[in-house]
Amino acid sequence: MTRVWVSLGSNVEREGSIRGAVQALRRLYGELVVSPVYESDAVGFTGEPFYNLVVGFETEKPVEALCGDLTDLETALGRVRGPDRFSPRTLDADLLLYGEEVVDAGRVRLPREEILAYAFVLRPLAQVAGDQVHPILGRLFRELWAEFPQAEQPLRVVPICLD
Repeated sequence: MTRVWVSLGSNVEREGSIRGAVQALRRLYGELVVSPVYESDAVGFTGEPFYNLVVGFETEKPVEALCGDLTDLETALGRVRGPDRFSPRTLDADLLLYGEEVVDAGRVRLPREEILAYAFVLRPLAQVAGDQVHPILGRLFRELWAEFPQAEQPLRVVPICLD
């Protein structure tokens, strides 16, 4: 079994989309580790704020199958894909880490670069996997968060219970 970490985000029907994603992942993979939910401003486009969190679980599925499950989940929860990478969405579900593996296989690159670029990914990841080491940098996620320019990307805690 491999521990994986997935980022979830939504700025369309946010609470319902996030709840639906967490429930679906529990049905597919069993017990989840779930970070707090954060609200952040849209990045890369003008739009409604996002709800973001990170979930972790154990799986035997290979990376490609897991990414397929995440794409299917996005579609099932109403995501419409268009030409713009940065646009409103009911769900964005991205595989961040697959154990300690470094993967560069076409469209899948792990660990995802977004971990180090966005507070809405790194903060929740550092909360649930703070003592885990970044597979390339060899540094703990809690250390990376402590050094992140947090004031540049403010986050607001959202009191949603997902248990």
